[in-house]
Amino acid sequence: MEKKRIYLADDEQPIRDLIQLFLAAEGFEVQTFPDGDQLYAAFDKNPSDMVILDVMMPGTDGLVLCREIRKRSNALIVIVSARDSEADRIAGITLGSDDYLTKPFSPMELVTRVKALFRRMELDLGSYKGEIYLFGNIKADVNKREFSVNDKTLDITPTEFALMVYLLEKKEQAVSREELLKHVWKFDFEADTRATDDVIKRLRKKLAAAEADVKIQSVWGFGFRLELGDTHEEYKK
Repeated sequence: MEKKRIYLADDEQPIRDLIQLFLAAEGFEVQTFPDGDQLYAAFDKNPSDMVILDVMMPGTDGLVLCREIRKRSNALIVIVSARDSEADRIAGITLGSDDYLTKPFSPMELVTRVKALFRRMELDLGSYKGEIYLFGNIKADVNKREFSVNDKTLDITPTEFALMVYLLEKKEQAVSREELLKHVWKFDFEADTRATDDVIKRLRKKLAAAEADVKIQSVWGFGFRLELGDTHEEYKK
């Protein structure tokens, strides 16, 4: 099996060296950078499977890089930061990261999360494995990790895919934001449940642009429900 390539940007060399050592020991190909701008330049030439970004770095900070990388790629993104407030965690998620880890952390904790994210990308979706979900003109094939509208593949991130699979499993049922945070993001702490909203917003735009006849309906004060119906024009903006 081809090694997964990981790019890591952190301005502290001891941290870069330690993380690289532990990830390489698990079979990953790791390239490190002292700042985000150098990582982004390398990613532009040869994209990696995952990027690990410190937030506070010289030049472009990790959150801005997260947003820019997410605009052009579905690569997995992990934010690591000394900022441990709930607001910072939510900012990382809403900008498109797949996980957020606060410093200080043990290298093995990071390795565990990295491996878990790759398992998610490689279709380790627990009880969903082997399932093909059809609803309206959308289809989610868990084994192939493919999502399509009108038989045309739609480019979505691993987190967006996991979210859609969960909504398809619960189609036409109201699902709370807390439930999504627990089952999709694996959050085990009390968080601002609006963290889900920006991911839902991105999915709505993608579904609308692809002319899906399925929409993610807001359930006021609670969460969301996947149902049949025309996507709204405002989601295409």
